[in-house]
Amino acid sequence: MIPRYSRPEMVAIWSAETRFRIWFEIEAHACDALAQIGVIPAQSARTIWEKGGKAEFDVARIDEIERETRHDVIAFLTHLAEFIGPDSRFVHQGMTSSDLLDTCLAVQLSRASDILLADIDALLAALKRRAFEHKDTVTIGRSHGIHAEPTTFGVKLAQAYAEFSRCRERLVAARAEIATCAISGAVGTFANIDPRVEEYVAEKLGLTPEPVSTQVIPRDRHAMFFATLAVIASSIERLAIEIRHLQRTEVLEAEEYFSPGQKGSSAMPHKRNPVLTENLTGLARMVRAYALPAMENVALWHERDISHSSVERMIGPDATITLDFALARLTGVVEKLVVYPANMEANLNKFRGLVHSQRVLLALTQAGVSREDAYRLVQRNAMKTWEKGADFLEELLADKDVRAALSEDGIREKFDLGYHTKHVDTIFARVFGES
Repeated sequence: MIPRYSRPEMVAIWSAETRFRIWFEIEAHACDALAQIGVIPAQSARTIWEKGGKAEFDVARIDEIERETRHDVIAFLTHLAEFIGPDSRFVHQGMTSSDLLDTCLAVQLSRASDILLADIDALLAALKRRAFEHKDTVTIGRSHGIHAEPTTFGVKLAQAYAEFSRCRERLVAARAEIATCAISGAVGTFANIDPRVEEYVAEKLGLTPEPVSTQVIPRDRHAMFFATLAVIASSIERLAIEIRHLQRTEVLEAEEYFSPGQKGSSAMPHKRNPVLTENLTGLARMVRAYALPAMENVALWHERDISHSSVERMIGPDATITLDFALARLTGVVEKLVVYPANMEANLNKFRGLVHSQRVLLALTQAGVSREDAYRLVQRNAMKTWEKGADFLEELLADKDVRAALSEDGIREKFDLGYHTKHVDTIFARVFGES
């Protein structure tokens, strides 16, 4: 992933230095287990930790060896032997390359998940704070982009909080599913390495032994992981698009923070564009795009092939780095979001009471008017507001057919905004728990 959309902590997980250090730890833990069951000398296992643990792996040297061997794991093991000496013959005993690669990937994805979970926690905290801040800020709800009925801006943010809470639960489950260890040798039969080695390495690395690794960890696990990241990205886009719509000039109910000295356009000095949320929409597209190749990786030949390898070298870093950046950016947008309650009120009243049409419809049906007739009566008055700018309440009061069923007070009462917000506390209790 390009530096523009990267944050250092996540990038570090995918560096060559980190990968080689994890590879060493897997090999060294395996040697400890082999020593415990008497396969290799205990002193050799200690030497491997002592010399390898102090080693500064030379990425350029490993790359040089790989250019000759055309095998990344052999290149690493050859370089490791340069540090360890004769005891290096016990490294990688009974193991195959996938044992190292797949277990390392599980460690990296687990660590990446922990960062992403912390990102979601920060976003949830920001959403909760702003939701309670605007719990009673009345605004218009829209369906199809058209005024529907009143809600509150706090309820909008509570919805986002509930959605990202679900995202968090999914990521916790995906992390658990991806955190598996395979040290089972060629075709996964443990023919040349004891299953106790796998159990030992898994415990040391905070992983779970893979029940059946056919030389590789089954890629349905990875497919679910990247699909989960894609769903999180979609939730990011959902909230980003909501903010983008609310920032439109003719709406302007909320706006990204525009910092001093910021420029909105190279041509038009007046512009204040929703550039951060537009960027989030684009980043979400990329994270979703990584889910499909992860699913296509599930179908490998027989016990293994490496068609998945090139895919994962790209989507592992890119998906996690991009999502990390996007979550942090969205948190910043929410924390600094500028909200305009006066504009919300003005927009709510723009069509002079139309948003109360359903209450009038229901009141007519409760007064004995058929639903079909009630709908016709309300709609004909509503259309005068749409087409001529008439006041909806006044038109209803002047309609003799409506007045035949409802009193003036009965009609006016249906225009009370408080009716629409009376269950906001219930919604908040469901989302945030009883306060």
